[in-house]
Amino acid sequence: MSNRAVVVVDIQNEYFPSGKMPLVGMADAAANAAKVIEAARSKGDEVIYIRHESPRPDAPLFAPGSTGVEINSTVRPLESEPVILKHYPNAFRDTGLRQLLDAKGIKDVVIVGAMSHMCIDATSRAAADFGYSTLIIHDACATTNLEFNGVAIPAAQVHAAFMAGLAFAYGKVTTTNEYLS
Repeated sequence: MSNRAVVVVDIQNEYFPSGKMPLVGMADAAANAAKVIEAARSKGDEVIYIRHESPRPDAPLFAPGSTGVEINSTVRPLESEPVILKHYPNAFRDTGLRQLLDAKGIKDVVIVGAMSHMCIDATSRAAADFGYSTLIIHDACATTNLEFNGVAIPAAQVHAAFMAGLAFAYGKVTTTNEYLS
């Protein structure tokens, strides 16, 4: 039994062009995540899906029951793979993720998904804080352009800044090709 799990965070329809909040490079990130997932399955690693949903039925994004909350078909889970529902950026907050990882003897987590500056950041930091060896596959993650105090920040810079922060103290950051080789 492997002690590694790939945690697939929020690769949901809402973040694709047909959704309400398309991310820059989401299709490429999902395609890379699919490669990581396939490799994990072939090695016997756990694959755990995280699905974000607003607790409010009238939410403008991730509304319960909408097609936006569905996991994108690029990375569709197998029947045997758990899907954990979350309502906060940190996939560990008020969910059973930590209990599931511990019950399966997981020591190493590999994180892919969206958004780099929110759920990937929050989940990666929490994983490291809980003592898991944390690896983030940065080209299997996506984000969006941001604005703060009148300053426009392109998605590539948002992504790079957050990956640099995670690599500094919370885990290893690598590419899909480096991970698969």
